[in-house]
Amino acid sequence: MHKRSHPALLFLRHYSREIKEFFSYIGYYFKRKVIRFSLRFEKNKNKLVKFFLMKRGRYNRPFLHLTTMAVLGIGILIAPFLADTFPIFVSKASALDLASSDSAKQSIIVGQDVFKTDVTKERDKIITYSVENGDTLETIAKKFGISEDTIRWQNNLTSDDLSVGQQLQILPVTGVAVKVSSGDTIYSLAKKYKADAQTIAEFPFNDFANPETFSLVTGQILFIPNGVAPSAASTYTQPQPQVEVAQGPVPVASGGWYWPVPGIITQFASWFHMALDIAGPVGTPVVAAHSGTVERVSVGTWDTGYGNNVWINDGDGIETHYAHLVSVNVSVGQSVIGGQSVIGYRGSTGNSTGPHTHFEIRVNGTLVNPLSYINP
Repeated sequence: MHKRSHPALLFLRHYSREIKEFFSYIGYYFKRKVIRFSLRFEKNKNKLVKFFLMKRGRYNRPFLHLTTMAVLGIGILIAPFLADTFPIFVSKASALDLASSDSAKQSIIVGQDVFKTDVTKERDKIITYSVENGDTLETIAKKFGISEDTIRWQNNLTSDDLSVGQQLQILPVTGVAVKVSSGDTIYSLAKKYKADAQTIAEFPFNDFANPETFSLVTGQILFIPNGVAPSAASTYTQPQPQVEVAQGPVPVASGGWYWPVPGIITQFASWFHMALDIAGPVGTPVVAAHSGTVERVSVGTWDTGYGNNVWINDGDGIETHYAHLVSVNVSVGQSVIGGQSVIGYRGSTGNSTGPHTHFEIRVNGTLVNPLSYINP
């Protein structure tokens, strides 16, 4: 007696060709979708990168806050597991406390002000302040960490008399804020407002259509740190004049510190630029400010605006950083001697409006004012 095949087997045999064609078409369809998505992503990713480069200053604080919250959240979630599974993560005293008390279960204590930001720093826009009883121009300026003249110029004040409830526009930095007109460049605006173009370029909350050429968009608001209103230019004295630094690699402080390069300090340390900009001719030798080992070298890249740059680690938690070099003279792992080893030559690579050396000092990863170490 002939045994009949299962209906499903009969179906597969009869339609095997159609089934193969169907799955072949499905594979082709999804392959095309993936390729199209990849091409579209490649085409538009540069726009996304450019957007985040332009907004890097504006979004750095929210990004840091969210990252910190994520790290704290993960720590709170896994801390009890680590403590139970790996006793090495619990100190002897903590282990005794945990053993003697069931109530001691909190692993991380976060203060209420962990995300509090000082109003005098890192504001990305102009705010409106309502004058309160007892306020003076001096107290308001100190409160927000800007100069009294900045408040006068921004609000067109003809006298220092204030009234309760009066609305004042407060800039995030000492200087002026201007609305960009057609044809304006950071160079023409720096000249008009007696400021430094490099300072304008490095202010983190200034946006540029192209960060590499510093192109501006008509109508945008541009902050000019340390700028002077044209009406006051003839009588105004800059509070922080340009200062000539030591001419040559001579010791300037204890601990074997040296000036890295001769020139003019065109930008001092501030909350948005914790470094020195030392301007001078292209090709001027830059020496190690302190003895150590070359930790990192970047050549031929933008490198977040630093251009050609060198990092030196002294092995004691202190790093020195030299940026915008025209060329580099050292390699990673090389030992250098403070005041003697030429690590590179001054240039204008990266986020630079003219030849200068951007010089930073970091202590245990934190930026500090270089003048604290190399003050002549």
